[in-house]
Amino acid sequence: MSVMKVLNMAGAEVGTVELNDAIFGIEPNTVVVHEVVKNHLANCRQGTQSALTRAEVSGGGKKPWRQKGTGHARQGSTRAPQWTHGGIVFAPKPRDYSYVLNKKVKRLALKSVLSARAAEGKLIVIDSIKMDAIKTADFRKFLNAVNVDSKAVVVTPVVDETIVKSARNIPGVLTTPATNLNVYDLVNAQYLVVDQAALATIEEVYA
Repeated sequence: MSVMKVLNMAGAEVGTVELNDAIFGIEPNTVVVHEVVKNHLANCRQGTQSALTRAEVSGGGKKPWRQKGTGHARQGSTRAPQWTHGGIVFAPKPRDYSYVLNKKVKRLALKSVLSARAAEGKLIVIDSIKMDAIKTADFRKFLNAVNVDSKAVVVTPVVDETIVKSARNIPGVLTTPATNLNVYDLVNAQYLVVDQAALATIEEVYA
């Protein structure tokens, strides 16, 4: 097991913690991570785009001119795709883009991202993340103290409204409980800031 420093909210080292190699020490599988991110983005699509085919646009019941003798190309309707205000060829219609991935694949992707962040030194363990009041400036000061200067996911043991509301106005910072980790959010963030109690929950749930 690898050993990680534990910091307090002021950025001072207050101890160490052993990381479970089954979660934070595996060889990252980039192919699986890509599949899970692709699945997440597909499931987020609304699929509400829609356009009208030539059968659905209004007008066009009359043949615009006779078949022969005019010098024009033959036409049967003013609502054919080549006409202005005509129908759309192969018009997109509402559809469901979502699909299901195997749970083992999702879990392997999550472990891969967690292991990658630990190997990069972008995993920061905090002894206890607590806010006495909803204060964005104080939360930003905490992130600066632990050297988080870009996108980050802050993981707490449970949903804490004070922490959520303190962090939500900071660009690039997301908060999530330990039982609701998202591979896409972890890939999109540079840092993973974890409460020590949340770390224990992660190891208990995903080991």
